Amino acid sequence: MSPTAANPPLSYKDAGVDIDAGDALVERIKPLAKKTLREGVLGGIGGFGALFEVPKRYREPVLVSGTDGVGTKLKLAFEWGMHDTVGIDLVAMSVNDVLVQGAEPLFFLDYFACGKLDVDTAAAVVGGIAQGCELSGCALIGGETAEMPGMYPAGEYDLAGFAVGVVEKSKILTGREVAAGDVVLGLASSGVHSNGFSLVRKCIERAGAQLPATLDGQPFRQAVMAPTRLYVKSVLAALAAHPVKALAHITGGGLLENIPRVLPDALAAHLVKGSWPQSELFAWLQRTAGIDEHEMNRTFNNGIGMVLVLAPEQAAACAQTLRAAGEQVFEIGRIAPRGSGPAVTVA
Repeated sequence: MSPTAANPPLSYKDAGVDIDAGDALVERIKPLAKKTLREGVLGGIGGFGALFEVPKRYREPVLVSGTDGVGTKLKLAFEWGMHDTVGIDLVAMSVNDVLVQGAEPLFFLDYFACGKLDVDTAAAVVGGIAQGCELSGCALIGGETAEMPGMYPAGEYDLAGFAVGVVEKSKILTGREVAAGDVVLGLASSGVHSNGFSLVRKCIERAGAQLPATLDGQPFRQAVMAPTRLYVKSVLAALAAHPVKALAHITGGGLLENIPRVLPDALAAHLVKGSWPQSELFAWLQRTAGIDEHEMNRTFNNGIGMVLVLAPEQAAACAQTLRAAGEQVFEIGRIAPRGSGPAVTVA
């Protein structure tokens, strides 16, 4: 059909996709990504594929990959206009996962999808992604920005992230060496992290105008949106110095569902209630939702974002290394024969 007055020419921009805005975002992103560069990166952002050379210090390198998103925490980011830290959440959810196998995160790629690209919002999100990568020693070497008119409501977007790490084959953490009597160490979380937000949002809705002004010394919204803690550098330091047997990243399913993933079938973790403090944030969530301890510990991290298991004679020294690296560390339980009971108890 030839263009006429009734049917003028249509550009991609007329269809809702602004190539110039995409180009502007790439230019905003480039200096942020450059700050994350590390050994192994062979090219910059802009190619069809990102190139990375595995560091030569690894004799038998095994690649470990992980992918995740931010979930319904994004709904609060949209509502409250808080876009600068969800990128940290995105990175943390994947790099903390690959860390559990004992892997050093090497590089990260992101996927940002929206209906109409707002360059300032997207740059704030990617700024958080770059910050998360920098804090975890991981290179941001590529990604995709997808502008898809009609797919997302105005002002909303979705995020996904992909991390690749490397571990020496002989040092892969499998949990097979965990034994009865081993100590369970817990590292404090920074808050809800990025799981359980469907319930968090219900609690906010139920509270209505009765929301607390502050929680744990922060304004309410900042406390709720605090980004997921990045455990990479501190835990890698602990792994280099101590014979850690297993790690568990406490994400969806909480303590009760995640710790069993790294335990042999015949063993259980017996956690001691009160061996770590409950923050004002989690106390408020529990009170508002009206749920018991069991539901708290299988919905939220409830104050513990990463778990380490190691022999009792190694626990104190490992805890000291982690504290020196900035972590709050608690001895939260012991490993014991499981019998016919659950894989994790909190009592």
